[in-house]
Amino acid sequence: MRTIETHDVRFGELAGQLVHGARFFDWELISTQVVTESFGHAFEDIVDADGIPYAPVVAATSVYRYPGFRDTVTVETTPISVGESSVELCYEMTDDAGNRLATARITHVTIAPDGGAQSLPAETRRQFREALEETSPEVGPRGADDDREWESFSASFDVRSPHVEGSSLAYFEEYPRFADVALERFLESRETSPEAAGGGDNPFRLRDWRWEFVSPVQYESTLTVESDVRSVTEDTLRIGHRFESDDRVSIEGITEYGRFDDAGNPVSFTPQVRALFAAE
Repeated sequence: MRTIETHDVRFGELAGQLVHGARFFDWELISTQVVTESFGHAFEDIVDADGIPYAPVVAATSVYRYPGFRDTVTVETTPISVGESSVELCYEMTDDAGNRLATARITHVTIAPDGGAQSLPAETRRQFREALEETSPEVGPRGADDDREWESFSASFDVRSPHVEGSSLAYFEEYPRFADVALERFLESRETSPEAAGGGDNPFRLRDWRWEFVSPVQYESTLTVESDVRSVTEDTLRIGHRFESDDRVSIEGITEYGRFDDAGNPVSFTPQVRALFAAE
């Protein structure tokens, strides 16, 4: 069984002419709510019991084209593996012509009130197993580290929100925004901006990532984003990310940024980008 959600791109979701990269996280979360409710395990019931519903453990995504105004995004969600307390979902995102926009794979675990992983209800687990499909798309970072010396930078953020939504943890969609701001602050330290550094268009947008969620980030805590540049090519800015809170690693992984034109298609960086990130 697959579930299908459609989303019209709206003004408030844009960053320039294209959606913000964090929207992919949001569409994934919305689709997770739909598929889990269809298997009898609604987010609302989990929150009512003081649990944290279907928190990501490992999240990987590849973006092929960024949607913008007049685009309709369809997310088709399919279970591809299930365990005692976890389920892995595949998310295929396409535009209204059926062309793929992004593919994601996320392993989810519900967090019990005591902080441990909560077992899936037996009936929900049975339904997931019956709905499994044999698919294993390759998503996430495609580049490699190199042996050059590159810059490292960090930025810290107070984790707050006007809408806590019954959870005491930071929201999934916030993390890519924090990473983007850390990058923008680094560019400012080099007396440039994302647009100027990337040669116009839509530079430094999330393209491929794989993040592992190690420990939760509490509201009203301070989150520090440590960024270690691993390589810069004409197509990819590759960064090792480490999100730390209360002297603990909360998230770590690899993020690859790309440049996209106004139609949302990937294009190459300008030659000047490589020099910006070389260690001084």
